[in-house]
Amino acid sequence: MSVIYLLISISILVAICFFIAFIKAVRSGQYDDDYTPSVRMLFDDELKIEKPKSVQTKIEKQI
Repeated sequence: MSVIYLLISISILVAICFFIAFIKAVRSGQYDDDYTPSVRMLFDDELKIEKPKSVQTKIEKQI
């Protein structure tokens, strides 16, 4: 039973260490994305999807 307590305490300690390392990395700006916003405006037109003409004509006929 004492082994379980030892393993649980070690796992909690390791989890806390990883959480502290994650918080430190986030605060230092390691996960900031500086590249994507500068390139996003170049690809805005590709995100628009046009409807096929057959769908447009069917909708116009119904109206």
